[in-house]
Parts: sequence; structure tokens; C-alpha cells
Amino acid sequence: MKKYSKYILYITAATTLLFGSCTKNFREYNTNAYGATNEMLLPDYGLVVAQLQEAQKTIYCYQPAWVTQLQQNLMADIFSGYMMSPTPFRGNSNNTTYDLVDGWNVWALNPAYSSTSGSIMSPISNVEVTTKTAAPDLYAMAKIIKVEAMHRVSDIFGPIMYSKYKVRSDDGGYDYDSQQEAYNNFFKDLAEAIAILTPKRTEKSTPTFKNADLVYGGSYEKWLQFANTLRLRLALRIVKADEVKAKAEGEAALAHAAGILRTTGDDFSINIGATIHPLNTINEAWADIRMGAPMESILKGYNDPRLDKYFVPATDAAVAGQYKGIRQGINIDAKSRYQGYSALATLPSKIQLLTVAEAYFLKAEAALRGWSGAGAAKENYESGIKTSFAQHSIADANTYLNDDLSKPAEYFDPKAITPGQNDITSDKPWLSTITIKWEEADGFERKLERIITQKWISMFPEGQEAWSEFRRTGYPKLFPVVLNTSGGKVSTTEFIRRVNLPPDEYLSNPKGAQRAAGMLNGPDNGGTRLWWDRK
Repeated sequence: MKKYSKYILYITAATTLLFGSCTKNFREYNTNAYGATNEMLLPDYGLVVAQLQEAQKTIYCYQPAWVTQLQQNLMADIFSGYMMSPTPFRGNSNNTTYDLVDGWNVWALNPAYSSTSGSIMSPISNVEVTTKTAAPDLYAMAKIIKVEAMHRVSDIFGPIMYSKYKVRSDDGGYDYDSQQEAYNNFFKDLAEAIAILTPKRTEKSTPTFKNADLVYGGSYEKWLQFANTLRLRLALRIVKADEVKAKAEGEAALAHAAGILRTTGDDFSINIGATIHPLNTINEAWADIRMGAPMESILKGYNDPRLDKYFVPATDAAVAGQYKGIRQGINIDAKSRYQGYSALATLPSKIQLLTVAEAYFLKAEAALRGWSGAGAAKENYESGIKTSFAQHSIADANTYLNDDLSKPAEYFDPKAITPGQNDITSDKPWLSTITIKWEEADGFERKLERIITQKWISMFPEGQEAWSEFRRTGYPKLFPVVLNTSGGKVSTTEFIRRVNLPPDEYLSNPKGAQRAAGMLNGPDNGGTRLWWDRK
């Protein structure tokens, strides 16, 4: 652990070298990252399969675990309210207290554009060029993977290199799409992939497609349903920024013959074989992550049976046997203070990126907004809860669904350095009063909070999507940081909205990075809202 802690503190220097060399050689790795010509790729599609598998594995980098820790765990997993670290990295001035660490956060960008294996844009670009005519089903898979991977990157930074990925501008820089342009291109790519796979919906897939598929065993039908669900997710993501576009895209997804994901077990989860889930390493071997305080408040307040599926009881003498979470952005003097709070339950060797339960909650919100083909909000909301329960082998959801009294619980931290400083009591605006049972008489906003709160519970441990939905909707209600070390860049009460572009990009692609920063709604820092993030 000491060796690891030393490594993470000095990661900035290493990432400068790694990422800098990537962007300096942008032309080379964009053109021919794997040193393979089309002639080499085509005969048995072996390299195409390898590239598609590599891209799927890199959406959420699961190996080595320290990359996962920097790509997502010390960022979105904490910003979402799911988790918190007991480790006071960098003297307790780090991402958790809004002092954004560039040497960490570059790893949310680096995997997307790396010139080596284990990246997204480079292998996917090669597959697109090779398969568009010769193997359109593989081309469609590549498009869907690219959207799933890159919308996550855009939801962290905003502008991204996407449609202009291979294009050098006149001044020698490489240009970004604005987030609005990126989202328009996401929808375009999904529509193209859906159009290709639709006629194949009931066909048996090719052996190559099956070999490349790490999720659905080669089912065209399931990939269509995933693409439609992803389209609906992204449509709702932009509903405040472009309501007309959002409705059109959402209704197109709902109207498609294959529909969205709806069968328990059809979650979009990447199979990583015998590899240990990186969160197990971060949680168990390193003891660097624990339950977040909002998770304690909501799950305990609701008497939620998923609590012991997600976490294990605390071992610290002050809270032993309880489910105890750590509040984000608090004063931590030593790891030992909170290490004994609730750890995560051991996760299986699959990387969960989108669940069927989420699909039902997306449909519930679409129904709430009056979108055609969405059905009834109540029915979808309850199906979302039932599907989440089934995912975790919980048999009966009826008692839970009919609970109209339980609310998120107050939070008390008996180990706070300053007594009471970390507590969230019922008189605080950060504690929600939302109940579980669907109430048809409630207004739009209360119904939305109910949907998103249950959606948030069901998506655990996928913190990236949970953080995005919190920023979009303000739900579930989370607890603000106690210590804000951002130097005024991030508002304590508005929470963190995005992550700044790494300084490496300004050094290696100065013109492009400057143009990207100019596409933002404010300065390039964590307090500036993304294009879709509207009040």
C-alpha cells in the first residue's frame, strides 16, 4: 500500500510523458495504430475481432486496477455519491475536495485516444474503415461501442475529438467537436448502426460477430435493443438543452421494432473472464474505497434489501456491524480513521455499464414527459424496481413498492474530527423527503425525483452514469463537500459539474485545446456546466 500511495502521488509526471507522446504522434496512430493494412485485416477478421474486443474492454479500463482508480473511481464513483475514499491523498487536497488532480484525471481521457492497444478511437477507426462494405454487422458493432465509450468521455470533459478525429486543421492542431456536435454525431452513428442491424434482427449472427461480442454472445437482436436503449439514454441526457431533438431521438428508439432492453439478465456488462474486478482490488487489497454517505442514507432509510448486496457491515469499533458510509470532501487526517467503515461487497467479473432496470427507468421518464411509445410512467417505474431486485436475486418487491412512508435517513458521523461537522439532519436541504411508492397525484418534479432516485440505486456501481444523471436532474439529493479546496473554481452548493482538459493537451495540441475551451459555457474548470447540464 505504501508503494502504491507513493506511485499515485507521483502519477502526474508519468502521465505527462505517456499522454504527451500520444498526442505528439496523433497523425501516426490515427493513420495506422496497429501497423496493419486492410489486406492484413480482411482474410479472417482476426485482428478486427481483437480490436473490437479491445475497445469493449477499454470503455471502463479494468486492468491494471490503478487505471480504473484514476479513470473513474477517484472521480465519478465519488462524485455520484456511491463511494468515498478513506485515504487522504495529497494531504487531503484532491478530487474528493474539488482540488482536481490533473495527473489523475488525464486517465479519463487517455484510454480514448491512446496509440497503444487498450484504446477506443484508434482500433474503432480501423474497424470502421475495414468493415463498412465488407462486413457491415461488425461496422455497426463498432459504431455502437464508439458511442457508448465516447459519450462517457464527453460527459466528463464536454468537447471531445470525435467526428474530426483524423483531421488536422490548417494551423496544425487537432480539433474537437463541441459537446452538442458530439451528441448529434452520437445519434447519427447509432441510427446508422440500427439501420444496418435491423434487417438482420432475427438472423443467426456470423461467427466473426459472435467472436467479437463480449456481452451478448453474438445476438443481433440484443445489440439492437442495447443501441435503442443507449439512444434513449442520450436523448434524455439532452432534454434540457434541445428538447425537440431529444423527443425525436427518444421516440425513434421507443418505436423501433426490436424495442429497448427489457429481459432480466440482458444488462450490457462486459465479460472480463477470470480477471478480478478492479473495484475488488481497490476496495479489498488497497482499502482505498468505501461506501458513500448518500448510499447509507437512502438505502438504510428505505430499508432497501439491496443494501447487503452492495456493501458489507463496518468493522470499526465505533460503528461495528452497521452499514456506514463516508461523506465526500470531509476532513480526513489518516486512512485509519475511516478505513473500517463499510466496504463494497465483492463484485463478479463483469463490468456493468447499462442495466435492464435502467432501461425501464428511462422509459418511465420518457412517459412522464409524454413521449410517444413510452407507455405508463407508473408501470415502467415499478418494472425498473422489480428488475433491479431480480438482478440481485431478491424475490419479492411488492412490500417495497407499496412503502409510502420510508424516506432517506439522517446521516451521523461519530468519527468526525470536528463533532457534528459531517452530519446531515432533517433540517438540512440536502436530505430528501421522497418516498418509494408511486403517487399519481404528485407533480412532475416529485415524480422525476422518485424515478431518478430509484434509477440511481439500481445503477450501482456504475458511477459515471450516476454522476451524469445527478448533474442533469439534481437527483438524488446528495451531500455537498465540507472542505472545498478548489480555490473558488467549484461551488460547494452547486457541486462539481465537469473536469478540466488536462494541461498535457494544451502543451501538445495548443490550438485545438484552446478552441475546445472556447466551446465551453465558462472557464475550463470543474465549476463550468456542460452543454446539456442546464438549471
